Amino acid sequence: MPFIAFLMVVLAVPIAAWGADGTKPETPTLTVAGTGSLTIAPDTAFVTVGMETAGKSLAQAQRENSAVMQKVMERLRALKIEKERIQTSSFTVTPEYKPPPKRPSETPPSPPEIIGYRISNSVTVEVRDLEKVATVIEEALTAGANHFQGLHWALRDEQQARLSALKLAAAKAREKATALSEALNVKLLRLVTVNEQGHVVRPVPSYAGRSMGAMEMAVAAPPISSGEMKVEATVTLIYEIKGD
Repeated sequence: MPFIAFLMVVLAVPIAAWGADGTKPETPTLTVAGTGSLTIAPDTAFVTVGMETAGKSLAQAQRENSAVMQKVMERLRALKIEKERIQTSSFTVTPEYKPPPKRPSETPPSPPEIIGYRISNSVTVEVRDLEKVATVIEEALTAGANHFQGLHWALRDEQQARLSALKLAAAKAREKATALSEALNVKLLRLVTVNEQGHVVRPVPSYAGRSMGAMEMAVAAPPISSGEMKVEATVTLIYEIKGD
């Protein structure tokens, strides 16, 4: 074979490994996703209670509000709730205005007149002894709190639960990849990409934003049960594959 012809053949080999348009052919891959979930009992409850007062003066509204909230704090301390477990979650001061009088359209509006103030003060209590949850609510309302704004459950060590769910999800994704490769008669060459997503699904709160009056209207409050929390995680794996 002439040398020039041989050289042309050699140079043609690597070029043929690329596509006709000059691009490298895509590597075949297999994508699988696995979801792991587990249920676990919560070990912490967060109770939010508050007091709303109104007065003709800011000092009056503040005085009445502080007196009640001080009693609430005393009841909580009597239940051996640590100071660091009690946090002010909201504090608002809202002026109340006198309704504007009717006036002719050509008359300019008069400045709004403040006739009183409304103060709302809420605290969130972290309860680690779940047997005290109902007592915390009862004692706070007995002390004078007129708003029960919510109860939700939590895990003190969410990270450990997330990691356990991720391990389950990864194992299921690998099982899927193995089963599919056998069914499709392909080989798993290497793991190319790993994506994970995890979250904790909390139970629906037992109460939400109920005033003292609304609670008194109920014939009997439902029992407070912590139930279970569902922890879920999803793992997506992408493998490079090769046909047999």
